[in-house]
Amino acid sequence: MTAPQASQAIHRRGFLLVLSSPSGAGKTTITRRLIEGDSTLSLSVSVTTRPPRPGERDGTDYRFIDQARFDRLVAEGELLEHAKVFDHCYGTLRQPIESALAGGRDIVTDIDWQGTQQLVESLPFDIVTVFVLPPSMAALEARLKTRAQDSAEVVAGRMAKSAEELSHWSEYDYVIVNREIDESIALVQAIVTAERLRRIRQVGLADFVNRLREG
Repeated sequence: MTAPQASQAIHRRGFLLVLSSPSGAGKTTITRRLIEGDSTLSLSVSVTTRPPRPGERDGTDYRFIDQARFDRLVAEGELLEHAKVFDHCYGTLRQPIESALAGGRDIVTDIDWQGTQQLVESLPFDIVTVFVLPPSMAALEARLKTRAQDSAEVVAGRMAKSAEELSHWSEYDYVIVNREIDESIALVQAIVTAERLRRIRQVGLADFVNRLREG
Protein backbone atom coordinates (compact mmCIF):
# COMPACT_ATOMS: atom_id res chain seq x y z
CA MET A 1 0.00 0.00 0.00
CA THR A 2 1.37 3.39 -0.94
CA ALA A 3 1.46 6.30 1.51
CA PRO A 4 -1.56 8.01 -0.09
CA GLN A 5 -3.55 4.76 0.11
CA ALA A 6 -2.63 4.36 3.77
CA SER A 7 -3.76 7.88 4.63
CA GLN A 8 -7.08 7.27 2.87
CA ALA A 9 -7.59 4.00 4.74
CA ILE A 10 -7.35 5.67 8.15
CA HIS A 11 -9.27 8.77 9.05
CA ARG A 12 -9.83 10.35 12.42
CA ARG A 13 -13.08 11.13 14.16
CA GLY A 14 -13.05 14.52 15.85
CA PHE A 15 -13.56 15.20 19.53
CA LEU A 16 -15.08 17.90 21.71
CA LEU A 17 -12.61 19.48 24.14
CA VAL A 18 -14.36 20.94 27.18
CA LEU A 19 -12.67 23.37 29.56
CA SER A 20 -14.31 24.21 32.88
CA SER A 21 -13.26 26.33 35.84
CA PRO A 22 -14.66 28.74 38.39
CA SER A 23 -15.43 32.09 36.79
CA GLY A 24 -12.17 34.03 36.38
CA ALA A 25 -9.80 31.05 36.57
CA GLY A 26 -8.83 31.27 32.91
CA LYS A 27 -10.87 28.79 30.85
CA THR A 28 -12.06 31.38 28.32
CA THR A 29 -8.58 32.88 27.79
CA ILE A 30 -7.06 29.42 27.32
CA THR A 31 -9.81 28.49 24.87
CA ARG A 32 -9.30 31.61 22.76
CA ARG A 33 -5.53 31.23 22.69
CA LEU A 34 -5.77 27.56 21.72
CA ILE A 35 -7.88 28.42 18.70
CA GLU A 36 -5.55 31.27 17.72
CA GLY A 37 -2.58 28.88 17.78
CA ASP A 38 -4.20 25.90 16.05
CA SER A 39 -6.22 26.54 12.90
CA THR A 40 -7.63 23.00 13.00
CA LEU A 41 -9.50 23.74 16.24
CA SER A 42 -12.89 25.45 16.11
CA LEU A 43 -14.88 27.17 18.82
CA SER A 44 -18.28 25.87 19.79
CA VAL A 45 -20.44 28.98 19.94
CA SER A 46 -22.99 28.49 22.70
CA VAL A 47 -26.41 30.05 22.86
CA THR A 48 -27.24 32.19 25.88
CA THR A 49 -30.02 34.38 27.20
CA ARG A 50 -27.66 36.79 28.96
CA PRO A 51 -26.91 40.19 27.40
CA PRO A 52 -23.58 40.71 25.63
CA ARG A 53 -20.63 42.00 27.65
CA PRO A 54 -18.57 44.88 26.29
CA GLY A 55 -16.69 43.76 23.17
CA GLU A 56 -18.64 40.52 22.68
CA ARG A 57 -20.09 39.82 19.24
CA ASP A 58 -23.17 37.83 18.39
CA GLY A 59 -22.28 34.63 16.53
CA THR A 60 -18.62 34.86 17.50
CA ASP A 61 -18.55 34.80 21.31
CA TYR A 62 -22.12 33.56 21.84
CA ARG A 63 -25.39 33.41 20.00
CA PHE A 64 -27.51 35.78 22.06
CA ILE A 65 -31.17 34.74 22.05
CA ASP A 66 -34.27 35.42 24.11
CA GLN A 67 -35.77 33.04 26.65
CA ALA A 68 -38.64 31.97 24.40
CA ARG A 69 -36.30 30.79 21.66
CA PHE A 70 -34.06 29.05 24.19
CA ASP A 71 -37.05 27.18 25.60
CA ARG A 72 -38.01 26.05 22.07
CA LEU A 73 -34.51 24.66 21.45
CA VAL A 74 -34.72 22.66 24.68
CA ALA A 75 -38.19 21.33 23.88
CA GLU A 76 -37.15 20.27 20.36
CA GLY A 77 -34.01 18.45 21.57
CA GLU A 78 -31.70 20.79 19.65
CA LEU A 79 -29.28 21.25 22.59
CA LEU A 80 -26.68 18.70 23.66
CA GLU A 81 -26.61 20.38 27.06
CA HIS A 82 -28.14 23.36 28.79
CA ALA A 83 -27.91 24.96 32.20
CA LYS A 84 -28.89 28.05 34.14
CA VAL A 85 -25.92 29.97 35.54
CA PHE A 86 -26.18 33.26 37.44
CA ASP A 87 -29.81 33.74 36.34
CA HIS A 88 -29.09 33.21 32.63
CA CYS A 89 -29.44 30.14 30.42
CA TYR A 90 -26.66 28.62 28.29
CA GLY A 91 -26.66 25.72 25.85
CA THR A 92 -24.69 23.85 23.18
CA LEU A 93 -26.31 23.36 19.79
CA ARG A 94 -26.43 19.71 18.70
CA GLN A 95 -26.17 19.88 14.89
CA PRO A 96 -22.91 21.84 14.47
CA ILE A 97 -21.10 19.61 16.98
CA GLU A 98 -22.24 16.29 15.57
CA SER A 99 -21.42 17.36 12.01
CA ALA A 100 -17.93 18.53 12.98
CA LEU A 101 -17.06 15.34 14.86
CA ALA A 102 -18.23 13.12 12.02
CA GLY A 103 -16.07 15.18 9.66
CA GLY A 104 -12.94 14.69 11.78
CA ARG A 105 -12.85 18.25 13.13
CA ASP A 106 -12.05 19.05 16.76
CA ILE A 107 -14.20 21.52 18.66
CA VAL A 108 -13.41 23.48 21.85
CA THR A 109 -15.89 24.87 24.34
CA ASP A 110 -15.71 26.38 27.81
CA ILE A 111 -18.72 25.59 29.98
CA ASP A 112 -19.48 24.85 33.62
CA TRP A 113 -19.65 21.46 35.35
CA GLN A 114 -23.41 21.13 34.87
CA GLY A 115 -23.09 21.37 31.11
CA THR A 116 -20.08 19.08 31.11
CA GLN A 117 -22.01 16.32 32.88
CA GLN A 118 -24.70 16.47 30.22
CA LEU A 119 -22.17 16.45 27.38
CA VAL A 120 -20.48 13.37 28.84
CA GLU A 121 -23.85 11.62 28.68
CA SER A 122 -24.57 12.88 25.16
CA LEU A 123 -21.10 12.23 23.67
CA PRO A 124 -19.46 9.59 25.89
CA PHE A 125 -16.76 8.59 23.38
CA ASP A 126 -16.22 11.96 21.73
CA ILE A 127 -15.48 14.23 24.67
CA VAL A 128 -12.27 15.24 26.46
CA THR A 129 -12.68 17.25 29.67
CA VAL A 130 -10.19 19.58 31.37
CA PHE A 131 -10.72 21.39 34.68
CA VAL A 132 -8.73 24.58 35.24
CA LEU A 133 -7.89 25.44 38.86
CA PRO A 134 -6.76 28.86 40.08
CA PRO A 135 -3.45 28.97 42.00
CA SER A 136 -5.32 30.38 45.02
CA MET A 137 -8.67 31.88 45.95
CA ALA A 138 -7.01 35.26 46.40
CA ALA A 139 -5.70 35.09 42.84
CA LEU A 140 -9.15 34.13 41.59
CA GLU A 141 -10.77 37.14 43.27
CA ALA A 142 -8.06 39.44 41.97
CA ARG A 143 -8.64 38.22 38.40
CA LEU A 144 -12.38 38.82 38.70
CA LYS A 145 -11.82 42.36 39.93
CA THR A 146 -9.16 43.09 37.31
CA ARG A 147 -11.50 41.92 34.57
CA ALA A 148 -13.74 44.89 35.45
CA GLN A 149 -16.73 43.37 33.66
CA ASP A 150 -18.91 42.87 36.72
CA SER A 151 -20.05 44.85 39.73
CA ALA A 152 -18.67 44.20 43.21
CA GLU A 153 -21.92 42.40 44.05
CA VAL A 154 -21.57 40.09 41.06
CA VAL A 155 -17.90 39.37 41.89
CA ALA A 156 -18.92 38.44 45.43
CA GLY A 157 -21.58 36.10 44.05
CA ARG A 158 -19.10 34.40 41.74
CA MET A 159 -16.64 33.90 44.58
CA ALA A 160 -19.35 32.39 46.76
CA LYS A 161 -20.25 29.94 43.98
CA SER A 162 -16.64 28.98 43.25
CA ALA A 163 -16.41 26.51 46.17
CA GLU A 164 -19.24 24.45 44.69
CA GLU A 165 -17.66 24.60 41.24
CA LEU A 166 -14.28 23.50 42.58
CA SER A 167 -15.83 20.42 44.18
CA HIS A 168 -16.37 18.88 40.72
CA TRP A 169 -12.70 18.78 39.70
CA SER A 170 -12.47 15.00 40.11
CA GLU A 171 -15.10 14.39 37.41
CA TYR A 172 -12.72 15.58 34.67
CA ASP A 173 -10.19 13.67 32.56
CA TYR A 174 -7.43 16.23 33.14
CA VAL A 175 -6.79 18.93 35.75
CA ILE A 176 -4.34 21.83 35.45
CA VAL A 177 -3.47 24.69 37.78
CA ASN A 178 -3.42 27.98 35.88
CA ARG A 179 -0.40 29.64 37.50
CA GLU A 180 0.84 31.20 34.26
CA ILE A 181 -1.27 31.46 31.13
CA ASP A 182 1.36 30.45 28.53
CA GLU A 183 2.28 27.36 30.54
CA SER A 184 -1.39 26.41 30.88
CA ILE A 185 -1.99 26.79 27.16
CA ALA A 186 1.01 24.56 26.42
CA LEU A 187 -0.36 21.89 28.76
CA VAL A 188 -3.75 21.89 27.07
CA GLN A 189 -2.09 21.78 23.65
CA ALA A 190 -0.25 18.64 24.79
CA ILE A 191 -3.59 17.12 25.79
CA VAL A 192 -5.02 17.90 22.35
CA THR A 193 -2.05 16.25 20.62
CA ALA A 194 -2.30 13.12 22.74
CA GLU A 195 -6.07 12.81 22.31
CA ARG A 196 -5.75 13.05 18.53
CA LEU A 197 -3.61 9.90 18.65
CA ARG A 198 -5.99 7.82 20.74
CA ARG A 199 -6.73 4.46 19.16
CA ILE A 200 -10.51 4.84 19.45
CA ARG A 201 -10.44 7.92 17.21
CA GLN A 202 -8.55 6.22 14.34
CA VAL A 203 -11.38 5.03 12.11
CA GLY A 204 -10.20 2.24 9.81
CA LEU A 205 -7.09 1.53 11.88
CA ALA A 206 -7.96 -2.11 12.57
CA ASP A 207 -8.41 -2.88 8.87
CA PHE A 208 -5.16 -1.12 8.05
CA VAL A 209 -3.23 -3.14 10.63
CA ASN A 210 -4.78 -6.37 9.35
CA ARG A 211 -3.60 -5.55 5.85
CA LEU A 212 -0.12 -4.84 7.18
CA ARG A 213 -0.05 -8.24 8.86
CA GLU A 214 -1.16 -9.93 5.67
CA GLY A 215 1.79 -8.34 3.84
